[in-house]
Amino acid sequence: MEIHRPFDFPEIGPREMYLMYHEEMESLVLNIPGLERIRFWMTFSPEYLNHLRVLEAVGMTSIEPIRYEGQEIVPLKFLKAVLPDPASLGPKTRGNTCIGCLISGSKDGQDKTLYIYNVCSHEKAYAEVGSQAVSYTTGVPAMIGARLMLEGIWKESGVYNVEQLDPDPFMEQMNTQGLPWQVKQLDSKPSL
Repeated sequence: MEIHRPFDFPEIGPREMYLMYHEEMESLVLNIPGLERIRFWMTFSPEYLNHLRVLEAVGMTSIEPIRYEGQEIVPLKFLKAVLPDPASLGPKTRGNTCIGCLISGSKDGQDKTLYIYNVCSHEKAYAEVGSQAVSYTTGVPAMIGARLMLEGIWKESGVYNVEQLDPDPFMEQMNTQGLPWQVKQLDSKPSL
């Protein structure tokens, strides 16, 4: 959480985003020719970060077992047990997610920075499937990938990562399956 930047998210507004590790970066860097730099950023509310700092300070995020009243417990597992079930938060979650890729490069001798993104409403996702937008934006792409395989559109033999397959039918399905995307050209390349 040490590296963070402000970013103006479409339909959401300015938010502080934090540099994080994400396992997808490992395959993307191997499978996208010419990729020079990839980073994963995520936003967290100030309230969330404050709660996390307090829980960390009192040892509740530890995965090291401790003895309590003759029992061995893992603080993080105990914390999970006393927090609300994430599924119960769906009807209470409000606002939108904004998930996107900020891409900078050169095409036809011109430097360009594009932001390809999707905005998803927690309320609309819950009304449709009974889950908030984070679950929705995870599940719909997986469903589209499975559908493309079943329909024989993605039919390579062997094991492939998504980025190695034709993106066009996937992106078309995103637009019709509840996660429409947009492209915005930025005037300058953000410092990320």
